[in-house]
Amino acid sequence: MPRPSKKSRSLRRIHVKTPGGRTTVHYKYRKPKAAKCSCGAVLKGIVRERPYKMKKIAKTKKRPTRPYGGVLCSRCLRKMLVEKARNK
Repeated sequence: MPRPSKKSRSLRRIHVKTPGGRTTVHYKYRKPKAAKCSCGAVLKGIVRERPYKMKKIAKTKKRPTRPYGGVLCSRCLRKMLVEKARNK
């Protein structure tokens, strides 16, 4: 029987086969929701990980290198750049 703290539904249950041939249950925290743009689209190229794992990932792997990468989706960025060019 699992410990009371492990019964929480915020934890994922992962069935892992051990070298001894038994299957045990490992408990891991769920991944956070995907990052979203202001238009509501899911941002591509952004890692979906918990903060303690994000800390270990290089900055270039966390978000795209284009301007406003990780903030705006490519469609919104293109619209914004066209609008800026039009206003000049």
